[in-house]
Amino acid sequence: MPKKILVLSGSPKKNGNTATLIGWVSEGARAQGAEVEIVNTAFLKYKTAGCTSCRVCQGIQEYECAVKDEAQPVLKKMANVDAVVFATPLYFFGASAQIKLIFDRMFSLYKWDNETDAFTTPLKGKTLAVVASAYEDVGLDALEKPFALTANYTGMKFMSLLVPNAGVSGNVKNLKGVREKAIRFGKKIA
Repeated sequence: MPKKILVLSGSPKKNGNTATLIGWVSEGARAQGAEVEIVNTAFLKYKTAGCTSCRVCQGIQEYECAVKDEAQPVLKKMANVDAVVFATPLYFFGASAQIKLIFDRMFSLYKWDNETDAFTTPLKGKTLAVVASAYEDVGLDALEKPFALTANYTGMKFMSLLVPNAGVSGNVKNLKGVREKAIRFGKKIA
């Protein structure tokens, strides 16, 4: 059975460095037979600006966000794929706000038992990957850290493809060896 990969793009630019990297990573994954779905989180219609901490998700049996907007089905898909790839440009030493909106609402995919300090999640055992680029060679380590910590905490395999010195939007296409590296990364996810 082919692996299912959900790629979440956090760039508001449709043809920039992030979109280019996603294309290459997806090419590699598809070459290995994986099914790849790409969702551009910048263009989803949200009812809230991230998780509101309503905790309704903790009182229901399903692993889903109670806020009914276009993020809700994306979160449900995370529970039903083999790998979730967060792709983002570096913005002020972190992921874009567009990725952060979805990342924070992943809270709904966990059920905590505060008495035993334990939790369950359908994400355990899956792969969490980050694909990120930066204009220069500063800050990608800070961007990567929350994703790596979340994967470790959740019991997920963590992978990252970090591309420093990518320059302005679209310039990553001119970096020698990055396309091949991204295709290999996609194959590794698959």
